Amino acid sequence: MVRRVSTRFTGREVEFVDRETALRQLDELADRGTRFPLVIYGPEGCGKTALLRQARALLEDHGYHVVYVNPLAERMEEILEYTPSVRGVVEEVLRLVPEPYSRIVDVAINIAGKAMRSLPRPKIAVLMDDIFQAVGTDKAEIYVKALLNLIEWPPADYEKAVVLVTSSEGVTRERVGRHNWAVMYVMWNMPRDGFQQLYDLLPGPRPPIGDVWGWTGGNPRVLERLHEAGWNGGVVVRVLAGEKGVVELVGGLSGVEREVLLQALEDPDVLLGRYGEAARLVGLLTEKNLIVRVWDRDLNWVDTPPPERDPALGIGRHYAWQTPMHREAVRRALMAWSNKWDASTWR
Repeated sequence: MVRRVSTRFTGREVEFVDRETALRQLDELADRGTRFPLVIYGPEGCGKTALLRQARALLEDHGYHVVYVNPLAERMEEILEYTPSVRGVVEEVLRLVPEPYSRIVDVAINIAGKAMRSLPRPKIAVLMDDIFQAVGTDKAEIYVKALLNLIEWPPADYEKAVVLVTSSEGVTRERVGRHNWAVMYVMWNMPRDGFQQLYDLLPGPRPPIGDVWGWTGGNPRVLERLHEAGWNGGVVVRVLAGEKGVVELVGGLSGVEREVLLQALEDPDVLLGRYGEAARLVGLLTEKNLIVRVWDRDLNWVDTPPPERDPALGIGRHYAWQTPMHREAVRRALMAWSNKWDASTWR
């Protein structure tokens, strides 16, 4: 049995649920190690942080010394976590680096390297959560190469190494993928059965699971936001629209781009079919984390890929909206533009 960790959800500690396929994949990684850094990207809020925390427990149970970094964590103690066996190494590195938490990604790589030198043929795991938001997507390639060097040119002999990096930044795939320095994996929102397990943990009256599934597409963070908003989907859409700047995005499009975007609300694969006219639009939607490229469902997926097509959730064969709420935010921005920015669209 895999030891299940606790994670915070709607202000409470809940046990890591579902993702059975992902846990089997992690178990296999622990057995063989990783030849390259594995960069996992997918929709914001799909559960990548929870998966990395679960990966830490699983790898420790396999005898790994783990260094885990989350530069965007709200609590200081969650920015850098590690297996107690490397505490001395961590304390030494932190003493030597001025303002270490401002350079925490570099610090973590240094800790892993020093642990390789200090421990006899160790099994080392480096887990990095959403680091590209912290260091900048323009530096994504630099840090992936540094992690590859840790595996290929280690400062000392080691038994096995596992390096996992997560990202919500869609542009990461293009930047990192053009080199042979990492293997790219995609992680999607939760499958229906697993999502229901999370839904069932919520207290108080709830809308029917079918409605909630249709709003969230299985995304845990959107579920959490809906719960906190008293199940008012309009509030969540407005917040998403503001965060993503979708009104400004729509206002800056050409007439053809706006036409393609309107069609993509019903079928996101239009973005590929009309790519010659929509290349800039695809780049903007990807950069703002509104869509995800979902090609090659039989290769390099973490856990369960999305269905081949699901128009109700905005999933196509080649592209998918991150969640139905993201698509709805864009829909309302287009409606507001056609109505000369009528504010009533957002009520």
